[in-house]
Amino acid sequence: MADRAQPLGAGFRLSAGGAATLVAALTFLPLAAVLARAGGIAMLGPADWAAVRFTLLQSTLSAAISLALAVPVARALARRQFRGRGLLITLLGAPFILPVVVAVMGLLAIFGRGGLVNDALAALGLGRVSIYGLGGVVLAHVFFNLPLAVRLLLQGWLAIPAERFRLAAALGFGPAEVARHLERPMLKALAPGIFATIFLLCLTSFATALILGGGPRATTVELAIYQAFRFDFDLGRAAALASLQLALCAATALAAARFAAPSAFGTGLDRPVARWDARTGTLRALDTGLIAMAALFLLAPLAAVALSGLPRLASLPAPVWAAACRSALVAAASTTLTLALALPMALAVARAGRVRILETVGMLPLATSALVTGTGLFLLLRPMASPADLALPVTVAVNAVMALPFALRSLIPAARDLEAGYGRLAQSLGMRGIARLRLLTVPRLRRPLGFAAGLTAALSMGDLGVIALYADADRATLPLELYRLMGAYRMADAAGAAVLLLGLSLAAFWLLDRGGRANAGA
Repeated sequence: MADRAQPLGAGFRLSAGGAATLVAALTFLPLAAVLARAGGIAMLGPADWAAVRFTLLQSTLSAAISLALAVPVARALARRQFRGRGLLITLLGAPFILPVVVAVMGLLAIFGRGGLVNDALAALGLGRVSIYGLGGVVLAHVFFNLPLAVRLLLQGWLAIPAERFRLAAALGFGPAEVARHLERPMLKALAPGIFATIFLLCLTSFATALILGGGPRATTVELAIYQAFRFDFDLGRAAALASLQLALCAATALAAARFAAPSAFGTGLDRPVARWDARTGTLRALDTGLIAMAALFLLAPLAAVALSGLPRLASLPAPVWAAACRSALVAAASTTLTLALALPMALAVARAGRVRILETVGMLPLATSALVTGTGLFLLLRPMASPADLALPVTVAVNAVMALPFALRSLIPAARDLEAGYGRLAQSLGMRGIARLRLLTVPRLRRPLGFAAGLTAALSMGDLGVIALYADADRATLPLELYRLMGAYRMADAAGAAVLLLGLSLAAFWLLDRGGRANAGA
């Protein structure tokens, strides 16, 4: 086993170091620009510390619940084969890649004051429940992040060699023994990173808290930053909150890197997996029920959005279609850049032994306030060029960096297993550079690379961040055009644009993830 650091070539070190430098620059330079304009960091008040406490509470609850629910659902999907399984797995990922505003519209249609759940409660003579406040924020975050956790865990299950399950069957292992000897080591390797990723996503949540927060007692740090910018224009307070948020996120990333470890299963022959331990009727019924409940929870809000928007899809105005084309181009460029950054960084982390600095740097974009990044880049670029002229290139760069943590979360565990199983053999054979990349790395990392590419493309397709600060009417992407339609109260057109955005995001994810789902039935 390659349990020690492997030597890195000069070209490889240069590419990994350059990627890390770019990520760090896009994380810290905008914050430095805001600090310079503000003249320093302001002191935080009681309301700010209350926002910090609420943010930590809802992030912890959201990450813990998402991970706890994802484990049985991913296990059920891993050990069951059925017609339409691949399509269902793709659809289950839709909430995570859906723009927040559109997804919240779907949640309100199901769980809102006048939603289906409350109507059912009223029909039973029970009181209606509110989706606003802590409960609503946690519900929305679980809705968004449960699919991500399921997909990452499912990759972990599929990465366990089929030979281990064959050996378990030969030894007469039941479900409990399989869980103890095969599944728990895999979860120990993946769970800290997945928890940290979801925690960081919830820590920097903005739109969800803005819509469902329900007042000052349910304010996140990101929402407090928005208030400091939008209402007070207090750059010093915004910079202080952003710096504190960055410190919290960096500590979380370091803790996750400290507790994560390779699963040490070794390599297999890529044979199909047969789960002899899960053939009982009770387990089959349990898995079916879990998959059905997860599908109902995740797909019902999407169905509500689709039903309201499909009738308007054919009559959408021309600017919406032009914006869709720009979004597709931005997504393609962002995906290429993300993979160019993520692959050398993931391999460097896998080969660097206990050195965790690259992994920590790769997680930093999750810690960055999108509002601070956008404002800081505006301040940096304004003396050199018109921000509108750079709207799309800047959006590509920011989207690529913001998607990097998800790509790394998918690639790093697989890269560690690759180095553990083949690193010394490749080194002894003198495989280096392009030959090693073409013959070993890309084929063995095909599944996580496909997933990372699909996820990046879908997230970029639905992003409404920096583009909102820069773009004019001729450079709008589809999410920005959707936001403008909603602002103009053209809700029918907005519903149609939301369906178009959902379809494009799912198509991009499915097309690129096909490589990642190769041998998914194994």
